[in-house]
Amino acid sequence: MSWIIAMATALVALGAIVLLRRRRKEAGRQGIEPVGAALLLGIAGYGLQASPGLPGAPKAPVQERVGDAQALVEARKGMGEPGAPAGSSWLVIADGMARNGRYADASAVLLGALDDNPRDADAWLALGNALVGHADGMLTPAALYAYRHAAEAAPEHPGPPFFLGLALAQSGRLAEGRAMWADLLARSPADAPWRADLKLRIDQLDAFIARQEAASAAP
Repeated sequence: MSWIIAMATALVALGAIVLLRRRRKEAGRQGIEPVGAALLLGIAGYGLQASPGLPGAPKAPVQERVGDAQALVEARKGMGEPGAPAGSSWLVIADGMARNGRYADASAVLLGALDDNPRDADAWLALGNALVGHADGMLTPAALYAYRHAAEAAPEHPGPPFFLGLALAQSGRLAEGRAMWADLLARSPADAPWRADLKLRIDQLDAFIARQEAASAAP
């Protein structure tokens, strides 16, 4: 049943985007192919990491997740250029959903933004964050795909390496996450408003890694 739901959700999302383009009388497949690829990667990630044969185990909502979601949105916006526009209406709507932990809904809206503009780095970045949030902090293949497209669309944007590093660390890939943050810190301007926070996070991650190594070495 889980497989059927996953496939149906992907088909509904893709169908909604195609229908929207037809209503707007947009010809061609430009913009649809990367969105379709992201959906296919999401399904592939579900197949690799999920356990569709197991019975469902609903969990009560956790209040802290809403606070984390709000902080995630604000952190992403804080890494944009000072005075930059708020983004497309799609992104504004998706941010409102993500702030309340509605990551799946936010992802669907962001697919519409990327259908409009496949080179929208902020939309790709927000999609990566939404997919990670929906996976309870784990870096899925679809989220990695989104982060990579965000970096390709805006190579100098600090957001893609910062949030990819965060997702790597949350997924247990601490050394990879730290390396990505260290590289970002090394090439960031001295007056970057997010530099101090990044340095603090690296220090905290170093302390956590040191505690893990000490625990492993203890008899």
